[in-house]
Amino acid sequence: EPVCSFRFRLHARPQAFPQIRIRILLLSSFVNTVHKVGTYFELHYNGTSMHLNYVWLRDHCRSESSFNAKTNQRELDSASIDLDIRPVSTKVEDGRLLLKWPDDHVTSYDLNWLSENSYEGNRKSTVQPRVLWDSDTYNKANVPPAKWDKIMNCDSELKRFLQNYLLFGVAFVQDVPATVEATEEVTQRVSLIRETTYGRMWCFTSDFSRGDSAYSQLALDRHTDTSYFHEPCGIQVFHCLKHEGTGGRTLLVDGFNAAEKLRENSPDNFKLLTQIPIKHDYVENTGNHKNHMRGIGPLLEVYPWNKELYMIRYNNYDRSVINTIPHNVIQSWYIAHRELTTELRRPQNELWIKLNPGTVVFIDNWRVMHGRESFTGLRQLCGCYLTRDDVLSTARGLGLQA
Repeated sequence: EPVCSFRFRLHARPQAFPQIRIRILLLSSFVNTVHKVGTYFELHYNGTSMHLNYVWLRDHCRSESSFNAKTNQRELDSASIDLDIRPVSTKVEDGRLLLKWPDDHVTSYDLNWLSENSYEGNRKSTVQPRVLWDSDTYNKANVPPAKWDKIMNCDSELKRFLQNYLLFGVAFVQDVPATVEATEEVTQRVSLIRETTYGRMWCFTSDFSRGDSAYSQLALDRHTDTSYFHEPCGIQVFHCLKHEGTGGRTLLVDGFNAAEKLRENSPDNFKLLTQIPIKHDYVENTGNHKNHMRGIGPLLEVYPWNKELYMIRYNNYDRSVINTIPHNVIQSWYIAHRELTTELRRPQNELWIKLNPGTVVFIDNWRVMHGRESFTGLRQLCGCYLTRDDVLSTARGLGLQA
């Protein structure tokens, strides 16, 4: 029969907690080892070595008095926990860790839950699975677009669309009526619309009605939008309603693919771009539009516990004066920035598409950069920004990892 081996040791007061050994039969094929050391509890389970702080173990108790399972909210006042708390007894039984506290409260944890939710277990996991791509990889993936009639009426089509969006950072809906109203309708199927200084739903041509180069016929290099917001918009939506002319193809580049190449080839340069915040500004004084937006943050942002990349903030148009980098680092920053730019501008990383009436594209603005080639004639686009939180919430509600 499988055996679980324990060794409890409290370094602070060895006379009160003599070393003991316990053998317990477990319904498990894994050997688990537990050490009790100072302020934390060391548990080896299923290939993961976890260091579980005692306060953390009491704080995360899922008993009815500590946690409301209906609302998924904590009932226990974390500030009421003694910071020197220790369990008076500990055992594993039927795949669960049982801890009895000084006030006789009992906490029970499923070992698999601990393995998934401990710091060490979380470090091994990916917050959001992705497929990194260049143009060849994306074209070979042959990602199918969603269809207007299906996505509006079928949750399975919405789920498939969101799965593609999460994996590739871009997804398309076809056969959408070429109107602002229909575009708004399909975006609301996915998420809430984020209203900004540009309005809720915007519709523009090359009339320079706003103080932004997007309102022109000029080519635009790859960039992410709203880098000058404290929190850049999460999703960008475009729908070309009309184009009577030539040119105007849309450029898409997987910024994460380029950034991961930088991490692989020049880890120090990658790290530098994650550490140094820079400013982006949007200054507008056109007609009734008077704005001065400022966002401050590093070009690349990673989760601190697993170093997973989750946002790229890259916009050479709106990057402001660099006065956040000391003189002995600025040259290194420019070198790192140049290397990232070189990766972003490699022709094989460029996916060029022609947006036609009826096709709506959803772009992860924290990952995929967009640009365009210059064009002639009347070109009318509509679109909006979506709230990132609500897109991810919709995906999780459909059972996707996001």
